[in-house]
Amino acid sequence: MGERDDPATIGRRVQRLRVERGLTQRQLAEPVYTPAYVSTLESGRVRPSDDALRHLAERLGVAFDELAGGRSARLVTGLRLRLTEAQRTLADGEAEAAAEQYAELLAEAETHGLTTERSAALLGLGECALETGELVAGRQYFERAETCLAGAPLPARVPALRGRAVAHYLAGELRYAVYLLETTLDELNRGGLHDPDALLLLYASAIGPYMDMGAHARAAQAAELALALAPQSGDPALVARMHRSVARTLVAEGRLAEADASLAKAAELYRGLQIRTELANCHWMRGYVYAQDGRLERAEEELRQALGMLSAQRAALYSSQVTVELADVLHRRGRSDEAAALLHDVLGHLSPERGAVHSAAAHRLLGIIAEDARRTEDAEEHYVRALSLLERAGAAGDLADLCRLLGDLLRRSGRVEAALDAYRTGLGHRTAPGTTTLGPAPAQPPL
Repeated sequence: MGERDDPATIGRRVQRLRVERGLTQRQLAEPVYTPAYVSTLESGRVRPSDDALRHLAERLGVAFDELAGGRSARLVTGLRLRLTEAQRTLADGEAEAAAEQYAELLAEAETHGLTTERSAALLGLGECALETGELVAGRQYFERAETCLAGAPLPARVPALRGRAVAHYLAGELRYAVYLLETTLDELNRGGLHDPDALLLLYASAIGPYMDMGAHARAAQAAELALALAPQSGDPALVARMHRSVARTLVAEGRLAEADASLAKAAELYRGLQIRTELANCHWMRGYVYAQDGRLERAEEELRQALGMLSAQRAALYSSQVTVELADVLHRRGRSDEAAALLHDVLGHLSPERGAVHSAAAHRLLGIIAEDARRTEDAEEHYVRALSLLERAGAAGDLADLCRLLGDLLRRSGRVEAALDAYRTGLGHRTAPGTTTLGPAPAQPPL
């Protein structure tokens, strides 16, 4: 049985339907009720019983749920089918078209007071915004979805919480992203709410921020728990995303063959589901794996394929991030001028609030290219910009390496004290308590 509206709303609905059908209050009431009862009900001064609503619904030719809550079964089914269509449009990489579909669905769901469909449309709009790089708008959609589901159990709110965390992560707010994910995991596990899909989504989403913060042990633990949860999940797209995330921890541990195998599993699932955006991300990650293994030609092929797919889908932020990794491969293949041109172009699309970690990576690589060309001042400027971005984001995983590059540059130019300061900064970020974690690890599910 669906939720009931307040008496005043039900009364207005009964009156509207009665007038539309040309019935008098007596005709609607008889033979069970009186015209006076119908009049009182239409004025909102009485809360009708279920029996009364069933009688009125039959006389008016509508379903009980439609009369009690304004929810036509046909309307709800139609909206849900269209939500599935919008999801398919987004999976095909057409984020802007999907956003238009979701916006129409949101308006209809709000008009008819359909909470579940409204939250689904808001989640869809949030995902579209992440694809197009509109991180503030995406976060706001996820926050609205969370508010919409305020009375629902925590597992139902997890996709909105995870979406908000990803928006903060992509904006370079790593600590807050991890805080959101860890506190939700802790609440789920301590409360005995062991929903496999919700937990799997959170653990897979935590791996990226953990790695960027340098919390490799925490990332490996999240990957291990995600792998253990995967057989319990009924969502193949979620399992595929998990394999893609886990590959990053395997690369960090030097297990490149296993990482490649994990990505192959993810790609196979995405092909079967025809999710082009995530398939592009698999090519991106495989390019990263090949680059780490020194197979630069294969790395370039995979990254160019990912870039082509993402550019066609107008996924501006993700395209920019792939371009930075492609530039690194080109530089390592001896094509530094081509790499630098790509980096200068992509920096126009990145900012401290939008892709801070990759923006820092672009400046770091431009610094290396400038240093190779003996343009010391340019190199230092790029290193300092990268350092500022990484410090603001809390990306301790990359800070120590950058500080080493900057320190070496300063030492070679005879600025020993400044070099020591740079080295100390790097060591401080690597060893400072709380730099890579936000306290104790969250409670674990019973596996």
